[in-house]
Amino acid sequence: MASHTEQQHGHGHGHAERGHSHEEHGHSHGGIDPALLRSREAMRTLLLSLTILGATAIFQIVVVILSGSVALLADTVHNVGDALTAVPLGVAFLLVRRPRTDQMTYGWGRAEDFAGLAVVALILFSAAYAAYEAVDRLINPSAPTHLLATAIAGVIGFIGNEWVAVYRIRSGKRTGSAALVADGYHARIDGFTSLAVVVGVAGVALGFKLADPIVGLLISIVILRIVWQSLRTIGLRALDGVEDGTIEAIRARALRAAGVRSVVDVRARWIGHVIRTELVIAVDPTLTVPTAHEIADGLRGELIDGVEHVTEAIVEAVPAA
Repeated sequence: MASHTEQQHGHGHGHAERGHSHEEHGHSHGGIDPALLRSREAMRTLLLSLTILGATAIFQIVVVILSGSVALLADTVHNVGDALTAVPLGVAFLLVRRPRTDQMTYGWGRAEDFAGLAVVALILFSAAYAAYEAVDRLINPSAPTHLLATAIAGVIGFIGNEWVAVYRIRSGKRTGSAALVADGYHARIDGFTSLAVVVGVAGVALGFKLADPIVGLLISIVILRIVWQSLRTIGLRALDGVEDGTIEAIRARALRAAGVRSVVDVRARWIGHVIRTELVIAVDPTLTVPTAHEIADGLRGELIDGVEHVTEAIVEAVPAA
C-alpha cells in the first residue's frame, strides 16, 4: 500500500495540479496563486523604489553640477546603480508569472536567483567604485564648493535610500524574496554612503580635507561585508538549499498530522520566492490506499497553510515497518 499525492501552486498557474484529484475530498487551495500575488507586490515595491531613488538622484545631480563634489558624484552613481537593480529583479518577477512549459516544468522561479546574483554584482561594483574614489581623493584631495547644498543633498540621499531599504527588506521578507532583501540592504549601504558625504563636508568645513576619503574607505569595507552576506543567502538558494529550521518546521508539522506514524524523508528547496517540499511519511500498513491518500492529502494542505512560504508540496505515504 502506498499513496502519492501532490499540490502545486505553480509559478504562473492559478489552479492546482495533483497526482490525484484534490476536489474529491472537498479540500481546495485553489483561487489566485499566492506566488502571483507576491510577485505583484514585489513589482509595486520595485516601481515605488525606482521612483523615490530616481527623484533623489536627479536632485543630487543638480547639486553635483553646482558644487563639483566628487564625493557627492560617487554617491549619486550609487543611487543610480541602486535604482537600476530594479531592472533585473523586475524581469525575474515577470518571468515568475509565466506558465510552465514542457521544458520548464518547475516554472521560471529560478530566474529570481539569477537576478539576485546580478544585484550582488552591482553591489560589488559599487564597493569597488567607492574604494577607487576614496583612494583617488586621498591622493588628490579636492574641496567642493556649496558645502551646505552638498550636505543637504547627502541627507536627502540617506533619507531616500533608507526609506527604500526598509520598504524593500520588509516586502522581501514577507514574500520570501532573497533577491529583494539583498537589494534592500544595497539601498541601506548607499544611504550610509550619503551620510559619509555629509561627514566629508563637515571635515572640509573644519579644514580636514581627508575626512571624506577616509570615511569612503570604511563604507567600502561595509559594502564588501554586505556582498558576502547576500552572496551566501542567494548562493544557498541557487544550490537548492534552505535556511536553518525550514526542514525542522516541515517535519514537526508532518508529525502532528493525523494518521502520520513517522516521517521517512523530507526535502525542500526554494524556487523563486516560494518553497517546494517533498515528503515520505509512514502510515498504518493496514490502511487502504484511499485512506492513506486522504492522510497524505490532508498533510499536504496543512503544510501549505501552516509552513511559511511553502506553496508546493508532494506527499507520499508508505506502510510503516
